This record gives sequence, C-alpha cells and structure tokens, in this order.
Amino acid sequence: MESFNEYHLDPKEFPFLKSFQDNWQVIRDEFTHFIKHASDDDLKFTYNVLGPKSKTIKTKGNSKYTAFGILFQGLFIEEYIQFHQIQYPDYRPNDASEKALALREKYFPNLAKVIEKVNLNDDNIIRNAYFGTFHPGLDIKLHVNYNPHMNRGYLGLIVPPGDIAMKICHEELYWHEGEVMVLDHSYPHCPHNYTNYDRTVLVVDFFKPDKPRDELIRFEKEQVTERMQDNPYSLGVFGKSDKAKVEDFIKYGLAHQLEWDKAL
Repeated sequence: MESFNEYHLDPKEFPFLKSFQDNWQVIRDEFTHFIKHASDDDLKFTYNVLGPKSKTIKTKGNSKYTAFGILFQGLFIEEYIQFHQIQYPDYRPNDASEKALALREKYFPNLAKVIEKVNLNDDNIIRNAYFGTFHPGLDIKLHVNYNPHMNRGYLGLIVPPGDIAMKICHEELYWHEGEVMVLDHSYPHCPHNYTNYDRTVLVVDFFKPDKPRDELIRFEKEQVTERMQDNPYSLGVFGKSDKAKVEDFIKYGLAHQLEWDKAL
C-alpha cells in the first residue's frame, strides 16, 4: 500500500486526472510520433518556443532536461504567445503563434481534447501541460517550485527500469508508466536519471481544488506577470522564487536526519 503525506498526494483525490491516465497510451504515442517524424525545423521550433526555460533550476554536470508543451497558465500555447506578445529572435509573434497552433493541431489533437474536456467540466482547473524529458545522467540540484496555488501531476509515459527518481524531503519516489504521481513542489526536491535512457512524463499542473478559485487566479496573474517580466521564455512556469534557499537545505537535510534518528 502506497503511503501519502503533505507533499506526496493521493491522485485519487483529484478525479479529473483519471482522464489523462485513461488516455496515457494515446498521449505517449502522440509524443513518440512527433519525436520520430517531425522535421528538424519543427523540432528546433518546438524546443526553442514551446518549452518553458528556467534560469534558476540548475543541473549537476552537462546532462540536460528538455520540455515542451501545449498549455500554459490555462491557455493553449498559441494563445499564450499572442496574449503576452512574446518576442522570439527568429519569429514574429503572429508567425510563432500560427506555427505553434499548426503543430498542436497536427501532432497533439488527442492531448488537446483531454485538456479541453477536463477544463470544461472542472472550471479550467488545468493550468500547464507539457512533456518533460530527463536525459541520461541528469541530476538536478535541490530546488523548490514556488507555486502555492497549484499541485503538480506527472503522468508516466516512457519510464525505463533503473535509478530514475524524485528525492523530495526524506523520500525517494519513482515514476511508473500509465500512472500519475502528484506532488506539492513547494517542498525541496531534486530528481535524477542515472540510467542510459530518456525518461518522459506529461507534467500536469492544476489549481488546488480546496482553495477559493478567485484567490488562486489573482495570485497566478500576479506571479505570471512577475515571471514574464524577468524571463518571458519561462512561459510563467519557473521564476526566481524557485531557487533553493538556506532554509530549504536545512529542511531537506533535517528530514533525512530525522529518518536516521528513527532508524537507529
């Protein structure tokens, strides 16, 4: 029996996530089809434009984390680009938006339908949806994601066997294909991939259902405005507040120490 706590949450508490889990193979197949068949130009555009970029979350060594998606802060990517008038070096906002829409409609129609259905039934509860890939040898430094208005779900799509885990406080958690893991990322954490293969999940950020929605929307708007001013290519997902502070290291280390004390 899996145990849950204040940072590792039971996905059954969030029934709308079942729509993603029920369609996990279709979503995975759309991702793999895109990676295998998209042109070099489309891949370059995708990783340069459709992925949230972080200036604060660092990795140990040269191995990287790549991400791209179709929904950010409750808007499909083409709408998000237009709304914020993001200036990309090689594209005008209209051109980037039109190309993003074309790629979404061509390669990810089923994922878009799942998002639309959930958001229609649950008052736009899904805020971000993007594919996150840990490349071999990835080791991300300890950090937090300061998103107190949201939880983060991970739908396992491609998870090879081996040491691929999320260390959060005193636990080491593992992804599984076709299953959703839900975390509160305001707790210090540092994931890794110590295998020779890529690991890909669909990241699904959603409003905390037990909080007043107008309050969450107001906070999100303020947070995204600040993050976009600092780094428009973050797509509002990552910000300066995500960088681990001294108290986060103490909290993370203390959790480990308490576990050792209990064991002894």
